[in-house]
Amino acid sequence: MKKTISTIFSLAALSLATLTTSCSSDDNKNEEPKSDFVVVRDNLQGEINSGEVVLESGTYKLTGKLIVKNTAKLTIKPGVIIEATKLGANQFEAVRYIAVAQGGKIDVQGTATSPVVMTSEDKIPSAWGGLVLCGKAPINKNIGSTATAEVSELAYGGTDAADNSGSIKYLRIEYPGYSYSGDKEFNGLSFFGVGSGTVVDYVQVYESSDDGFEWFGGTVNASHLVVSNKHAEKVGDDLFDWTEGWVGTGENFYGIRTNAGNRGIEADNNSNNHLAAPISFPTIKNLTLIGAGVNDTSAEAQAFKLRVGTKGKFDNVVLKGWKTGFDVQHDESIKYAGTDLLATNVKFEDVTVKSKATATAAGGSVDISKLFTESANATGAGNGSGVPTWTAGWTKGL
Repeated sequence: MKKTISTIFSLAALSLATLTTSCSSDDNKNEEPKSDFVVVRDNLQGEINSGEVVLESGTYKLTGKLIVKNTAKLTIKPGVIIEATKLGANQFEAVRYIAVAQGGKIDVQGTATSPVVMTSEDKIPSAWGGLVLCGKAPINKNIGSTATAEVSELAYGGTDAADNSGSIKYLRIEYPGYSYSGDKEFNGLSFFGVGSGTVVDYVQVYESSDDGFEWFGGTVNASHLVVSNKHAEKVGDDLFDWTEGWVGTGENFYGIRTNAGNRGIEADNNSNNHLAAPISFPTIKNLTLIGAGVNDTSAEAQAFKLRVGTKGKFDNVVLKGWKTGFDVQHDESIKYAGTDLLATNVKFEDVTVKSKATATAAGGSVDISKLFTESANATGAGNGSGVPTWTAGWTKGL
């Protein structure tokens, strides 16, 4: 009997040791290096210089700029709200924004039922700066080297087309677009030389005073993007914008504006050198752009403004409520029409002029109708000129 009891205790101890070792191994398997950054829920700001910082739940008050530096990582769990506190007039140095520097990473882990929300106490456009990503992918501003982002003053660009700035899923960015001046403005989400290793899927920019999404070169791909500027009068500029050699892909883009802002898409290559390489050449399919229709008094009520040498291919496009569908400017872009600048399966609804173009030197009109082909069956982002079903649950104001 004594031997049996001893054996039982020995087996129990062995099992406990095995279980303890197994649990410890599992717990540490995916653990990132810890950071010395101290998270203060009511005072979120500063520089994350190394390791991983995790925002677990609830609301965090963004009281200044938050920078994720090289080798560091910011992880944001489902349902987290980051709220930029109110900023006094002309307090340029204190503007609130979140930026990921070259070599840093962000991991936004929102879901369709529990998105991550970046917003502001002041529920007006331009209340805060928005989100800025800076990567190491090619740009044509400083070919083969870096440039400095117009906001955040961080370096961007390089030679790593597959660079990875992290993953963003189910994120809503509200009331961004803080403006330092007419030439220096935050967007909702800015991609500066961001590489194709970065994941961007299901992101809405809501009521931005500047562009919703803007790409400054890079190779990043994106899908399920929403820009909605429906209510506030203080909303301007474009729904989507690119420049400096963006060559990524886009799929399922939905943009809607009911006020007198600017364009659906403003697309450039390089304003100083229209042939600078890499030439902007995105491929976008399943796209819906809704303008303000008869309520739009802007002279720039164009669904597409394609200029200064950009290329681009677009398929399955629905355009509604614009004065002009496609407006092409400068000889370099005009010459690509029908080949490297091409829109197929386009459906026009309440568009006054389907296309027009202006030559560089003479300034005269050019027939650009070969730029597009039409289809009455185009579905755009999924529901024609209606709201796509994939926006349900995580977006706002549609």
